[in-house]
Order: sequence, then C-alpha cells, then structure tokens
Amino acid sequence: MNKAFVKESSGDEDDDLPEGATPLPPGTKNYISAQGYQRLRDELMHLIDTARPEVVQIVSWAASNGDRSENGDYHYGKKRLREIDRRIRFLTKRLEKAEVVDPSLQGDNDQIFFGATVTYADQAGEETTVTIVGTDEVDLDSNHVSWISPIARALLKAREGDTVLLRTPAGVEQIDILKVSYPGKRAEPIAAAQPEKH
Repeated sequence: MNKAFVKESSGDEDDDLPEGATPLPPGTKNYISAQGYQRLRDELMHLIDTARPEVVQIVSWAASNGDRSENGDYHYGKKRLREIDRRIRFLTKRLEKAEVVDPSLQGDNDQIFFGATVTYADQAGEETTVTIVGTDEVDLDSNHVSWISPIARALLKAREGDTVLLRTPAGVEQIDILKVSYPGKRAEPIAAAQPEKH
C-alpha cells in the first residue's frame, strides 16, 4: 500500500484520546486537582498491575487452544488488550502533563481561578452554580466544568459582582457573577465574649 494512504502515529495524545474526552489546547499543561490526579494515577496502576495481566493470561490460555481463526476468547482478549494499552498510553501522557493545583490556597479571594465554585445569573435571572475543574474531572451532572469550556473561559479572572460576556452558539449573553468560593474556605469563627477581668 502506498505510504500516502497510511496514517502514521504522531505520538500525540490525540491518537489515544478516548471518545468524549477533551483534548488539551496545544502547549498547555493539564491543570488538575490533587483528587483528580490521584484518581487518574489509581486507574493507571490498576490497569498496569491488575487488568492487563488478567487479559494477557486469558489471551495466552486462548492461544494455547490451537486454531485462532475461530477462537472468540483469543480475538476478544486481543481487542481488550489493545483498549487497555491505549488507555494506559493516554493516562500516562495526561499524568506527565499534569499540573496539580490546590484551589484551597486561594483563601478569601473573590477572583475566579481554577477550582472556584461560581454562582452566576443569566439575563433571565436564572442562577447556576459551577465548579471549574480539569479536563479529566468534568462531571456535568455535578456542574463540574472544564477550565477550557466556554463558561469557564468567560468567568476566569473575573470577580464577584462583575458582569461578563458568555459567547454561545446562540449569541453573546451577559452573566452576572453572584458568588465565588473555594474548597476549604471557612467562615471565620466568632470569638466568644471573654468576661472582663477586674
């Protein structure tokens, strides 16, 4: 076959990008929380230490049964092995680029950075609360949005009380930032009244 028609692997992360995963913008780091980093690392170690060896054992057993042309265990095992190896490569690349961010260090900051939980109101007055997280931590059911999503890009570096522009496919919309908080941020304890000493 002519080499012009063969896709050569560029070694880029996008070659192993799982369906539904967000590619990182070129030249950026993979900002992630400590919990997100640990979750990815745990998944990687499970694949390397447990899942892959189990599948290799099944493939070896299936291969020892002789004719591989109609051996379903062998063919399924090989396919599963390719999927595991692809995921291992993806996780390894993401972890290599990871930049762990601790949003609790923001303290009383009312400016929006990675890890902020932001409540905003749209032009109709409908309030929404989102938390800005890494691309591998997105969970829309929990309103965790990626730092590269349109809403996060509109919010980043703004402050509580600001009005920002959100660009959507339907057009530009103004949103008002109502509240900004970070994990680990606690209200100051009220000091108990001390009796006066005479």
